[in-house]
Amino acid sequence: MKKLAFYMLMLVMSIGYACAQGGADIKFDKTTHNFGTFSENNPVVSCTFTFTNVGDAPLVIHQAVASCGCTVPEYTQEPVMPGKTGTIKITYNGTGKYPGHFKKSITLRTNAKTEMIRLFVEGDMTAKDAK
Repeated sequence: MKKLAFYMLMLVMSIGYACAQGGADIKFDKTTHNFGTFSENNPVVSCTFTFTNVGDAPLVIHQAVASCGCTVPEYTQEPVMPGKTGTIKITYNGTGKYPGHFKKSITLRTNAKTEMIRLFVEGDMTAKDAK
């Protein structure tokens, strides 16, 4: 019985210690970008999201997955030190897509306290013959 109580105490202390640990934490200036209206004649648009590591450990982006092949993320590959910033460039290519409104998501997997973060890009692509 004493062994069980000892192990339970150790488990509770370990959980408390793990919860008290700091770590990387990510904060974005914004999580949505609206490209506004652009023409199908120039269907490729890009934007850059800037983030800061507001934690106390290096921040690593493990993966950035777009909801569609027409949206390509490029991100900081190196660890971002505490207090420093990094960027994620998103390029939307509307070639061969129907004109109109779109909204795409990019899911980031990181080592931050919030492991998964979703960014959004949206806009309105007008038809080639529209003025």
